[in-house]
Amino acid sequence: MILEMSNIYKTYLQGNMEVPVLKDINFSVEEGEYVAIMGPSGSGKSTLMNIIGCLDQATSGTYILDGKAIENYSDKELAKVRNEYIGFVFQTFNLLPKQSALDNVALPLQYAGVPRRYRKERCIEALSLVGLEDRVNFKPTQLSGGQKQRVAIARAMINKPKILLADEPTGALDSKSGVQVMELFSELHKQGITIIMITHSDEIASYADRVIKIVDGQILDEHNHIASQYDDIEREKYETDAQDYGDSDASDKEV
Repeated sequence: MILEMSNIYKTYLQGNMEVPVLKDINFSVEEGEYVAIMGPSGSGKSTLMNIIGCLDQATSGTYILDGKAIENYSDKELAKVRNEYIGFVFQTFNLLPKQSALDNVALPLQYAGVPRRYRKERCIEALSLVGLEDRVNFKPTQLSGGQKQRVAIARAMINKPKILLADEPTGALDSKSGVQVMELFSELHKQGITIIMITHSDEIASYADRVIKIVDGQILDEHNHIASQYDDIEREKYETDAQDYGDSDASDKEV
């Protein structure tokens, strides 16, 4: 397992009142998996994302990342984990507007202490992988929304993280650009990248192999899309066979 969460609770204080946000969260992610965490606004999915991404810490529970229990790490230790283990892709891109695409992608390398002379080649390679080799010197204001998100994905991948963590990655994009970005995630998954995606959209969640549904701070359901696709094939086969045998009502039956 690349990630394991056990009995995770998160409570915030509002004045003297405790407000529970996450309640007994338990799940794990295998290396190379593509998982969507899905829920409506206010479900706790963003809080869970922040804990997964080491941007926040649980009130209680155990979080094991790549074999290490990190729930009691200091802020400095968590910052190191974020830089080495997790690549972030945000809905609003979070690019520096006055910096080029190349300079934006280089930021994690700079934080990791990689010498300047080694950064450029790695950044050009990363931008080439997302189809932007001809946009390395463009600033965000010169790029479309889809191109900005691809720069953000290149930046997320530049340190070769264990996990790519995406928060509503198509939320600020038109439908065509959104499809292109999701196809890029699928290609990264085929290369063995572990992807955890936060979304409220059934359509976006359908790209993942497994969907974890969270409601009111609790995991409500887990669904395996591979199994679902198999069931759809079996249903279609059943309906075709039934029609061959003259059963006109078969398509309306539960199978």
